[in-house]
Amino acid sequence: MKLFVTTGMLLTSLLLVESNGQDKPTEQDLQSASHYRPHQSKGTPLEGLRVAIDVGHSRESVGALSARGIGEFYFNAETAKVVSRVLEEAGAIVILINGDGMTTGLAERGASAMKAKADCLISIHHDSVHDQYKKPWTYEGKKHLFADNFRGYSVFSSSLNQRADSSRTLALNIGEALYETGLRPTYHHNEPIEGENKEFVDQRTGVYEFTNLVVLKSSPMPAILLECGVIVHRDEELLVQQMLYREMIAGALVKSLSKSAQAGTVGNRKGKGGFLKRLFERWSN
Repeated sequence: MKLFVTTGMLLTSLLLVESNGQDKPTEQDLQSASHYRPHQSKGTPLEGLRVAIDVGHSRESVGALSARGIGEFYFNAETAKVVSRVLEEAGAIVILINGDGMTTGLAERGASAMKAKADCLISIHHDSVHDQYKKPWTYEGKKHLFADNFRGYSVFSSSLNQRADSSRTLALNIGEALYETGLRPTYHHNEPIEGENKEFVDQRTGVYEFTNLVVLKSSPMPAILLECGVIVHRDEELLVQQMLYREMIAGALVKSLSKSAQAGTVGNRKGKGGFLKRLFERWSN
């Protein structure tokens, strides 16, 4: 896979954050990084929190194909590695699920997280759009499909999750943290078309209800699914592969997980393994 990205292309990609023509940066914004505000954390704000990071899809079923013909699974796997590293640096105990791409079942993922006593589960994905928006183009002599009219992130929770309220709060915290970086969500999942039509939990920050999503509704702990970007958008496909972007996503997750843990939304389960209990024991020693 060959990538040719100039600094100007990357900065423009980072700053053109609104898929629907709203809140686009000015020319002055495009000349600086002032529109882009990655979260920085100090110390280990996630000390002891057990976070399951699920790599969406598998080698057998790669998910969406990018504008350049790359399977979504491979984007998910690389982003999950960066997210895992940053969360561990912030003190979290990370349980990587499907890191080898051999887990094909969806319900297995929540079960694996439960076995590892995870306090929450975050499923990492990259997005596509409805076929009606895709157009053909040729890249390196091969024909592919692209859609440059939608870009941005999305966050999903399910009201059928066993801890639905906590899942929704975690999703809202993640959406807010991503929005604060200067990124903007895509709204195409709310369109009244087949395969979409998802209700907003919060439109501004791109949080949706996805009731019957198996990986969420089958998880016994708070669980969300994060679409990190739209890989059928030709510029965004390149953007989401940048280390700077992946670390920005991870930084937003650190901030939102820290906020959720402090509020008892995650890691406050009864019995052994609860984040607050472990933290109290650590301070008491």
